[in-house]
Amino acid sequence: MKGTRIVLALILSCGVALGQGTAVESQRAMVDEYCAGCHNDALMAGGFSWTELDVASPHENAEQAAKVIRKLRAGMMPPVGAPRPGTTELKALASALEMRVDEAAAASPHIGVPDLHRVNRTEYRNSVRDLLGIEVPVTELLPPDSRGGAFDNMADALTVTPALMHAYAQAAEKISRNAVGDREVPPAMSSYNVQRVENQMRRVEGAPMGTRGGIVVKHTFPADGTYTFNIDLHHWFTGEIIGSRLVEPLRDQEIEISIDGDRVLLLAVDPEMLEENGPMISDPVHIEAGQHSVAAVFISQFDGPIQDQYRLVEHTLVSTAIANRSEMTALPHLKTLSITGPFEVTGVSENETRGRIFICQPTMGEEELCAREILSNLARQAFRRPVTDVDVDRLMVQYEAGREGGDFETGIRTGLQAVLADPEFVFRFERVPDDIQAGESFRLSGLELASRMAYFLWSSVPDDELIALAGNGGLQTADVLEQQVRRMLDDPRAETLATNFARQWLRLQGIQDLVPEPTIFPGYSKNLGESMRREVELLFASVMEEDRGITELLTADYTFVDEVLARHYGLPSVLGERFRRVQLTDPNRFGLLGKAGILTMTSLANRTSPVARGKYVLEVLIGSPPPTPPPVVPPFKEAVENQKPLSVRERMEEHRENPVCNACHQIMDPIGLAMENFDAVGKWRTNDAGAPIDPTGVMFDGTELDGPLSVTRAILARSEAFVDSFTENLLSYGLGRVLDYRDMPTVRSIAGDAEANDNRFSSFVVGIVKSQPFQMRVVRSQSVDR
Repeated sequence: MKGTRIVLALILSCGVALGQGTAVESQRAMVDEYCAGCHNDALMAGGFSWTELDVASPHENAEQAAKVIRKLRAGMMPPVGAPRPGTTELKALASALEMRVDEAAAASPHIGVPDLHRVNRTEYRNSVRDLLGIEVPVTELLPPDSRGGAFDNMADALTVTPALMHAYAQAAEKISRNAVGDREVPPAMSSYNVQRVENQMRRVEGAPMGTRGGIVVKHTFPADGTYTFNIDLHHWFTGEIIGSRLVEPLRDQEIEISIDGDRVLLLAVDPEMLEENGPMISDPVHIEAGQHSVAAVFISQFDGPIQDQYRLVEHTLVSTAIANRSEMTALPHLKTLSITGPFEVTGVSENETRGRIFICQPTMGEEELCAREILSNLARQAFRRPVTDVDVDRLMVQYEAGREGGDFETGIRTGLQAVLADPEFVFRFERVPDDIQAGESFRLSGLELASRMAYFLWSSVPDDELIALAGNGGLQTADVLEQQVRRMLDDPRAETLATNFARQWLRLQGIQDLVPEPTIFPGYSKNLGESMRREVELLFASVMEEDRGITELLTADYTFVDEVLARHYGLPSVLGERFRRVQLTDPNRFGLLGKAGILTMTSLANRTSPVARGKYVLEVLIGSPPPTPPPVVPPFKEAVENQKPLSVRERMEEHRENPVCNACHQIMDPIGLAMENFDAVGKWRTNDAGAPIDPTGVMFDGTELDGPLSVTRAILARSEAFVDSFTENLLSYGLGRVLDYRDMPTVRSIAGDAEANDNRFSSFVVGIVKSQPFQMRVVRSQSVDR
């Protein structure tokens, strides 16, 4: 424990806080005066009595001590309206309790016993990508993963069923066929859909310049041959194609099909489709095998920025009047791109993926030798360790079965399928040494540590450098270990910490399911929601890549926007779909709490939710969830037609008049109401229901709030709670298990070391990788809990 934590602990250790004799006597006096009046054996407020916890030896009831420390760090105790000592004294008490618990735990840190760890969908996709160089549609191949806590990589939640293993086997068959190629593959159709709520007025990322809307996908063509493209458009509910109500937009619309940026087809939107409502079918196009970027997009017909804006406004008004959805403009919208083939197969061309697989070519009489070399190379990377003759012999059985019914490449494809479905690829095995007994802990092997590091930082397999170092014992050296952590953080694959860890920690995955009421928020579209999510990920990534202090997530006076989001914020001079860093001038937009994605995600479809926003701040940013609501909660009074409109604050005040509701709401509501100037899609406003917004309030510890910026300041005043919450989540994600009170000494040790390094992002990662729970395991026994 370092920095301010230890200083605060020493305040009470010296008996200064209340001017009494010893530290323990001072702390007991504080507890008796401010806490024991409610938390006693008679009242048991919150189900807790201070007779259960001795401030002199809190480690004897470490579980309850962890709860007390969490409440003190958040400032949630003593409760609203009760007498309370000064903030310094409360923090010092928390530090003193932490110090005693941590000292007792130092001799035997909690290691934890995670279950057998299956790779989840994201990890499977990334592992295949790094092994074969292709993107696979895992959402189509594998079922969703269950969550444990906030994350989907928790070992306990990643259950295994026969149906799931069958899905992995089917995925392996499809991936291996696409990767190697197949001259005998029969024609098949693959379809890609564009949701109706996506705005198709602007260029899609990855599409050729001068286009709008449509879709860009990664599609794997299994063989050289001809393929056809089917295009289906969205229709009005009455049957006509979108755009048919205005003849002029439909008449000049063309759809471009491009492969890796090169146009291969240009299709005119056929007015006769107005009657048939059927798909447009292209002429056959010859395409070589391999994964290609396929775009089906409209040619932009606009002449310049003035005409663009005029047409956008015109068509938005038309479509809003018809469908109450501004994202559904009067121009045609792509619904489905279908790719059918191959026909007239001519072979399988060489490509990057085949180059990774076929590291040798068989000569007469040496097919088996080459096959062993290929499968050995694939297995070493997939199994994340050097392979044995037994491993390769097992895969050669599959090769021979495939070779018997086909040719050399058929055998390799069958062997690759076996690799991708092998438990060594699907599971992260950590083997127990023979001399270790139940209940004992042991250090992971270098290769197992390398695997943990790779799945922590990259959500994927370790690379050759990491495997080589692990194999020769290099990762056992602290300096080399830290060098590897920093190298891995500099690698582009570390972006997964933003797109995977941060997305889940900050609950950003919820944005994809949001559908704000279009009659109230006509400017919202799926595209805008995606831009909101990406903005927060890029903010997190910038803090990570520039190795800044993590509290900058709360205070950053810059952000990342594309044209869609910039327009939403009212930021000028941002055009196109490319995100760029911009300087902010409005302090209310600084940091996480100024981001539209978080503000939208903590709202309802038709209004803001001060409760959800307050709960988010407490649970996600401070790490202290509010109390569980009682079983029967009176419904919140929503706006009723033909009644006097009430602001959200007015309806909240009515709701809180019920004593059953007030106990929880007085903790959450002031925080959420202070953010009421942001509407349900994160736009700034000054009125609600015709009345000026009142963002003032008082937090549970007496902190006065007067707007979004004051909430950020309140969190910064509890920076230890924010840092501990971040560390706890990152450690849980890195270990792949839900933490409990026994892990909190490790959390505080990592956070304390990082504080000594200005809370730089890399310090937390290095601290986690060097920690005993990350480097060790304990053998499960009936006397050893998880």
